[in-house]
Amino acid sequence: MDAEFWLERWREGRTHFHQSRVTPLLQKYWPTLGVPKEGRVLVPLCGKSLDMIWLAAQGNPVLGVELSELAVEQFFQENELKPLTHQSIYGKHYVAGNIEIICGDIFKLDAQILSHCVGAYDRAALVALPEAMRADYVRHVYGQLSPAYQGLLITLDYPQEEMPGPPFSVVDAEVQAIFADVSPARIIDRRDILEKEPKFLAAGVSRLDTVVYHLGAQP
Repeated sequence: MDAEFWLERWREGRTHFHQSRVTPLLQKYWPTLGVPKEGRVLVPLCGKSLDMIWLAAQGNPVLGVELSELAVEQFFQENELKPLTHQSIYGKHYVAGNIEIICGDIFKLDAQILSHCVGAYDRAALVALPEAMRADYVRHVYGQLSPAYQGLLITLDYPQEEMPGPPFSVVDAEVQAIFADVSPARIIDRRDILEKEPKFLAAGVSRLDTVVYHLGAQP
């Protein structure tokens, strides 16, 4: 699975993963993490998520990273924000208020950018990556955040053989393995969402849980 896969989805409007509301689990659990007010929050593979608007409203500067320029431009247009833009070695930066989105490859970011992030919110990144990429992703991204970072990770857990991803099933054993050398990952919520997901029901998936993790050492 390469960049072109996701760029094509945005071009064709096949973006069922985009939510037209703020994620309720974010609203419920973000305040429990203790991310400092005015602390920068990383949102990897952000698309045009409204969750960034909500995080910014909490007083946290947001750094989103997204491959699709179409998604980035739609985010600012649909939220009536007028960004300033500039280029860097990381990609094209769009900045409006306390929201910045870099249109580029998350794997091109380095500690100079990532180490300034004291928070992380991952609803659509880890589950979008095939298994072979997930450990490298965690090591590269989370391994270069501020050592004191706090994060919220939302995954899906379902029998992978019953439906191909993305979004992929990422079971707890894998989460613990890939975060073992980076930071603690503690389950703070698990709930059955199968009846709310018609795509999974239509595919004949027998079980679907969403799992919420608190990432980072206890504050």
